[in-house]
Amino acid sequence: MSLAWMPREHELKNHDRHTSQWWGTEAPCTVYEKRPLKDPKGNEVPGLFTSWIRLNNPAQYNSYTTEMVKGVIAGFENASTDRSVVAVVFTGTGPFAFCTGGNTKEYSEYYSMRPEEYGSYMELFNNMVDSILMCKKPVICRVNGMRVAGGQEIGLACDIAVSSDLAIFGQAGPRHGSAPVGGSSDFLPWFLSNEDAMWNCVSCEMWSAYKMKAKNLISKCLPVLKDANGNFVRNPQVITESYVKDGEIVYGENKTGQEAKDARAFVNDALKAGNYDFSLIDAEVERIIWIFANLFPGCLMKSIDGIRQKKKSWWDQVKNDHRYWLATNMMGEAFAGFGAFNTKKITGVDTIDFIKNRQLIAEGALNNEAYFEQILGKPKAYSVLRSVGEIQGGGGYPPLFYFGPARRNEVIQERS
Repeated sequence: MSLAWMPREHELKNHDRHTSQWWGTEAPCTVYEKRPLKDPKGNEVPGLFTSWIRLNNPAQYNSYTTEMVKGVIAGFENASTDRSVVAVVFTGTGPFAFCTGGNTKEYSEYYSMRPEEYGSYMELFNNMVDSILMCKKPVICRVNGMRVAGGQEIGLACDIAVSSDLAIFGQAGPRHGSAPVGGSSDFLPWFLSNEDAMWNCVSCEMWSAYKMKAKNLISKCLPVLKDANGNFVRNPQVITESYVKDGEIVYGENKTGQEAKDARAFVNDALKAGNYDFSLIDAEVERIIWIFANLFPGCLMKSIDGIRQKKKSWWDQVKNDHRYWLATNMMGEAFAGFGAFNTKKITGVDTIDFIKNRQLIAEGALNNEAYFEQILGKPKAYSVLRSVGEIQGGGGYPPLFYFGPARRNEVIQERS
């Protein structure tokens, strides 16, 4: 019996949550684009696409600003409900960094000492991680360079990682005034052994892509540099020729001595000259996407979500609690840590005096201006201050906070 008698509606609904207002082309911004799906021969498949979400802030190693976070959320949420999209590729601009986390300049100059504001920002950050974990399409992290701090966390939220062999992976929070509670402390134990996860979270060591491949954090590690004959060469800064030396696993560890210096010079010269080639990485990304395209989409996403749920369960339990701690932390260690990093061109150092800090803690010192003045670096020359506006902070110059009361009053008198 025909069901033609049943009333039906057939005009397609628009499920997009966002317009293009959160995306751009000029750094700093998030770039969103749809690229045609290609078959293994390179032919474009009509009507099907891959969404590319690209962090575009190369001058600051693709650290994400508040507006860029909104762009990432918009990208993943729109891609999730786009019928024509097969998969999402999450990457960064250039050969140096996928992402190095939140924008330290913004953290230091605006969010520090404004805990409620930072709490609102962390709500956005949590939504960004959620948008990746909730995306109804497979997500590939195309690791084009450093995946550090918050960049590591949003990368870990993705489903598959294909990496440049020049990339490094790690956390920076405990060294610069924060903690890796934007996902790494929840996700890393699912990838690494518990002790590796612990050390990677707290040591602030940077591990090579080869080391992370050997420890099963990423799926593929591929070269991007070529020799004089045009042949791809593995990252010469890292040991890949052997696995064990003197009873120790050395595969993926950094080379040392003159060999390391020569390798570093080769890599730096190549990158500065623009002599890098991501074709192997992009070919692998397209190969994975083609596999996805040839699966039942419903069964594919049910399978992916079943794996994601293991990460997501821990993340959902603690993400809101972490938000409150991170906000409160902006009144103390984060203020000092981000401030030190943001003023390294002024002081010559990018961290606080950790030993002095612990000595003050042992003395029971109050966290006040005098406390922070003792642990932060000092400006190399006061003569760089050129106006009252600059003395008050911004423009790359230190705020008055960095000077003791006597000197602060002198500077105000001099520049008023």
